[in-house]
Amino acid sequence: MKNESKKYTLRMRFSEFMMEEWSIDCLCNIALPVTKKDNRDSINIVMTLSSEYGLVAQNDYFGKKIAGSDHERYIQIQPNDFVYNDRTTLLYPYGTIKRNSLNINGIVSPIYKCFRFKEKQYPVFWQYYFESHCHEHELKKFINEGARVGRFNISINQFLQIFVFLPRLQEQQKIADCLSSLDELIDAHEQKCEALKQHKKGLMQRLFPAEGETTPRWRFPEFRDAGEWGFRSLGAMTTKIGSGVTPRGGDKNYLSAGIPFVRSQNVGWGTLLLNDIVFISDKIHKTFLATELQFGDVLINITGASIGRCAIVNSQISGGNVNQHVCIIRVKKNELINSFLMQYLISAQGQAQIDSFQAGGNRQGLNFAQVASFSIPSPSPFEQQKIADCLSSLDERIEAQEAKTAALREHKKGLMQRLFPRCL
Repeated sequence: MKNESKKYTLRMRFSEFMMEEWSIDCLCNIALPVTKKDNRDSINIVMTLSSEYGLVAQNDYFGKKIAGSDHERYIQIQPNDFVYNDRTTLLYPYGTIKRNSLNINGIVSPIYKCFRFKEKQYPVFWQYYFESHCHEHELKKFINEGARVGRFNISINQFLQIFVFLPRLQEQQKIADCLSSLDELIDAHEQKCEALKQHKKGLMQRLFPAEGETTPRWRFPEFRDAGEWGFRSLGAMTTKIGSGVTPRGGDKNYLSAGIPFVRSQNVGWGTLLLNDIVFISDKIHKTFLATELQFGDVLINITGASIGRCAIVNSQISGGNVNQHVCIIRVKKNELINSFLMQYLISAQGQAQIDSFQAGGNRQGLNFAQVASFSIPSPSPFEQQKIADCLSSLDERIEAQEAKTAALREHKKGLMQRLFPRCL
């Protein structure tokens, strides 16, 4: 498609630019490929590209450098250079493009395509341009049968042949400043959320006894003279420990409505994650009545990477079922408060017990006998409830803070859809 035939729409403009049209140009006219190889005489930081976090130093992202010692083919990049990974992801179906926003020089793998904007272009604007997916209609023409599964067969020179929409520099700066200020606000809310999580983590370490101790470091005033805590096996304080099965035929049985069917991905750290909850028919449910969920049951993942995650059954999934990866724990209500148990299981002390059953520190799985053998502190139900209420109120603050952050992210997404052109 020729440059002249491209039509677009802009749903939002800053008032001072309302009468100006965006121009359309080939990316190769405003950006150059970056292909210079690693200079072995200098010390370069090895960087990797994350679709979520952008360009990061490998040592920071992985905790170590994963690249080999031979960097001869690695590409040197500078601050404000762009790196394109043509591997498809859920966030970026046409590949990830990120700006080197770190104030450092580095080197990246030769599997990436790198480019640099010429003068009179504002790199931060282009960072948001690519984040807005505005360029993807152009990349579609490079999809071909020769592409490897999950990756496009595209060179840096081919990539630079795409057409882009561009305002003049002053409008680029205005858009970039607007979105940058919103990113700063999102970052501030994320930091607040992380601070709340760290506060809860520290609080849990003080409200539950450390290993080898029988009283916590902190107790509420009304319980300070109540004596030491006892410990009992989880099995002695429950009426049920067990899990379900996956219906024969697997995913073919899942429906968009019906009886809730809980899988390990639906159990988070103290919360239920129900965005992708699936359902089964009443007919199948009737064959699983022995594992029917009751309101207030405690759920814990017992296999896979999410082992140890824990949540409480709410009204939304009560009456549903679980698969074999999720264990149902039904407590004796006069002996053990379900929310106290859940908070203890996700605490450092509870997770240490889960780790103790895993050979070589590799989390593989728990059986019902191991779950029943968990040693659970057993202060009076009144003290259990007080601790659970304290931690649950903090959970509510964290959830509210996460909701604010999510709302800001959605606001940014909507703003970008309006600030950047869409082809007609």
